[in-house]
Amino acid sequence: MLLRIRVRLPDRPGSLGQVARTLGAAGADVAQMAVLERDNGRALDDFTVTWPAGAGVERLRDGLGSVNGVEIVGIWPTVEPQGAHPDAAVIGQVAAVPERGAATLADAVPGILSADWAGIAELGEQDAAVLVHASVGGLTGAELPVLPPLRPRAFAGADGTEYAVCPLSEGRAALVVARKGAPPFHRTEVLRLEQLVNAAEAVLATDLVRTS
Repeated sequence: MLLRIRVRLPDRPGSLGQVARTLGAAGADVAQMAVLERDNGRALDDFTVTWPAGAGVERLRDGLGSVNGVEIVGIWPTVEPQGAHPDAAVIGQVAAVPERGAATLADAVPGILSADWAGIAELGEQDAAVLVHASVGGLTGAELPVLPPLRPRAFAGADGTEYAVCPLSEGRAALVVARKGAPPFHRTEVLRLEQLVNAAEAVLATDLVRTS
C-alpha cells in the first residue's frame, strides 16, 4: 500500500537524505517526495512511500522520531494517481467527455491530493451545501459544513474532517475534497486544486457543472 508522510525538518544539506535513509531502514520504499514550504531554516516535505499492506506504522514513527530535528506532521494512506502527469491526464479526460467534466474532476482529485473522497456540492438556501456527485468514499446527498466564504481555501469540520474547497461555475457550486486522520490541506494543495478547476473550465470554455 501507499502512505503519505508529512514531516518538518531542518532545511540544511543532508537532512533530506537522512530522512530518506531512515524511511528505507524502516522498510519503506520512497516513491516520490515534494517540498511544500521552506521558512526560517525549516522545510515541510511530503514523502509518498510503499509500505507492506496491513503493517503498522510504528517502525516509521520510531525511526523518524529518532532523527534529530524531524517532526512528524502526519502519516496517512493514499493511492497512486494515474499516469506520470496526473493533473494533465485528468484535464485530458475532462476534455474527452465534457458532459462528465465536474464528475471526472471529483473522481480523480482524491488520488491527486491524498484525500478520502471528493464531490460536487451545490449551494441551497442559507448557504446549505449538498453533494450532488461524490467519488468513491463519499455519499451523494450528504449535507456538508457551511462552505462560504466560497473561495479556494482549506478548513476543518466540527468532526475533525479536513476540507479543501474550490468554487465551480462562478460560485454556483463547489468542488469539495475531504480527508480524516491526516493534516490540514496545505496551501500548495489548495492551489493545485484551484489550478485543476481553472484548467478544466478553460478547456471546456463553458459551465463545468452544467455540462455534467
